[in-house]
Amino acid sequence: MRALGINLHATKGLNTACELDDENYLQKIAALGFTHIFSGVFAAPRQAAVADICSRLGLTYETLHAPFGHINDIWLDDDNGMLDELLHCIDHCVIAGAGIAVVHLSSGQTPPPITDAGRGRFTRLVEYAAKHNVKIAFENQRMLANLAWAMETFPRETAGFCWDCGHEACFTPGRHYMPLFADRLICTHIHDNPARFNEDFHMLPFDGACDFDEITKSIRTSGYTGSLMLEVSAGKTDLYANDTPDTYLQKAYDIAARLRQMVDSE
Repeated sequence: MRALGINLHATKGLNTACELDDENYLQKIAALGFTHIFSGVFAAPRQAAVADICSRLGLTYETLHAPFGHINDIWLDDDNGMLDELLHCIDHCVIAGAGIAVVHLSSGQTPPPITDAGRGRFTRLVEYAAKHNVKIAFENQRMLANLAWAMETFPRETAGFCWDCGHEACFTPGRHYMPLFADRLICTHIHDNPARFNEDFHMLPFDGACDFDEITKSIRTSGYTGSLMLEVSAGKTDLYANDTPDTYLQKAYDIAARLRQMVDSE
């Protein structure tokens, strides 16, 4: 049966009196039936502690999301340390036991153009990751050209595609990435939003306007057999203001199970 996953601390932003620490959160999602997680990059002791909790609970620490706060600098003559932050993420993938690092290629509507300096830095990143048995999953943002360059440049043995269906709906409405890159799909970020430009709310699926009949069909026909990973955030909208962590996570699991049934149906 296809694995279901959810990001660490999806409940952040609910009633702060009910905010869960790493262990309690992971215990709750494991009890519900989630088997995979992902997170960002933490300080090394916390990264190792989360990995240890996952191991004890039988959870797979599938991916780390690389830093992206000033990702556009990667294309400039001076990258302001962005490459070092990405390389640091690979080191933390090793600590976490995560085999994939999810990486953005740019940010915003007017990023710098693709440059030789940026090409060289991403090449160094992919090569460094491969030496540590980590694959890079390049995620769709707003610029098709950047993603196309990465998919054309790096072989499937070292890099692939992270499909963020929510980003597709609110950052590039009318553009469909799976017909172009489905054969390179190695992980997913699944969430919902109103499908209006830049309204990236990371809602639970079926609470917004994304077309999950088409989304699940795209995953099914791609041949991808990996996890269905929710990337949701209760605190980005008032929709879940009356939820507790328990009720929100139960909703998330039930929805993930519904998506699995849709993906795996004939």
